[in-house]
Amino acid sequence: MAKTQLGARVDEDVAELAKKRAADLGLSIGDYLARLVQDDASGLRARAVDAAARFLAEHQAVFDEAEQAEQAPRGARAA
Repeated sequence: MAKTQLGARVDEDVAELAKKRAADLGLSIGDYLARLVQDDASGLRARAVDAAARFLAEHQAVFDEAEQAEQAPRGARAA
């Protein structure tokens, strides 16, 4: 498939984040951006966010309980 060059201006912090994330994934910046666009256009990102929101909604009580247990003073649970 032929490649087309695009140009975009972003803040320096966004550019650094993109470079670091691409490097973490072993991708070039172009390949990383292409993946982001494909995921967004296919609805993959939206489905992933929706799935995460459903998971948190269903299991929030478990997370709340674990957080409360960590914050409880030592010995407070012994009775």
